[in-house]
Amino acid sequence: MPEIGYPFEIEEEARVAKATGRELRVSPKFSFEICREIKGKNLEAAKRFLEDVMAMKRPVPLKRYKKGVAHSRGLEKACAGRYPVKAASKVLEVLQSAEANAEYKGLSKEKLYIKEMAVLKGRILRGSLARAFGRATPHNTPTSNIQVVLAEK
Repeated sequence: MPEIGYPFEIEEEARVAKATGRELRVSPKFSFEICREIKGKNLEAAKRFLEDVMAMKRPVPLKRYKKGVAHSRGLEKACAGRYPVKAASKVLEVLQSAEANAEYKGLSKEKLYIKEMAVLKGRILRGSLARAFGRATPHNTPTSNIQVVLAEK
């Protein structure tokens, strides 16, 4: 498997915890919006937000990929929003992995916050659907690479 580097500088390796989710079968667009929303937050607040999204209590505000999306109730700074449950669950798994790495390094769990977070497009899994008269329609599955860096405040 090729090496996927981090798109940001990491100063002190001993004071941060990293985690990467590779080739996750979630939409890069929804993953980008979720990561933009929780970047810089406290770890517990970010986990609460993701659990609320999975329970469909709080929408994720869409700021970049919002063309044709209706208004959602409960948003302050954006008018369009959705509930990407699958992407939220995968981002939560990556956050829990980073949290476990932080505990292994001996970092304080209460002081952790999301210092950096990035979503990169993964490879596209090609597929096709059989159609009438011997034709086929492409049915491709996008994948995402999610990278997280946690640090202490």
